[in-house]
Amino acid sequence: QVQLVESGGGLVQAGGSLRLSCAASGGTFSTLSMGWFRQAPGKDREFVGAISRSGTSTLYADSMKGRFTIGRDNAKNTVYLQMNSLKPEDTAVYYCAAKNGNYYISAYMYNYWGQGTQVTVSS
Repeated sequence: QVQLVESGGGLVQAGGSLRLSCAASGGTFSTLSMGWFRQAPGKDREFVGAISRSGTSTLYADSMKGRFTIGRDNAKNTVYLQMNSLKPEDTAVYYCAAKNGNYYISAYMYNYWGQGTQVTVSS
């Protein structure tokens, strides 16, 4: 059973940066595609981006392109989400998710989820 633990959330001013981490355990990390999602109060869970098993391929939601970067370190069983130029509308709980095989945009395709980490961007 794969377990995911996010960290790195917090309060930041608009225009600032945060780096989220997601540590995986209980599985073979290099066989897992990883996704990042977020959910703001009263809104549906939203795809942020995803990274392939090897880390050579990434996909981002349009609103995150150029501001967010996903990376992974398979030796450390960790995936990262670097968030720059943050905006108040980026405020949400951020979740990492994992699945075997290729990554997908849909949250329903992911089997494993972390507990989430709060990101709050003040104006």
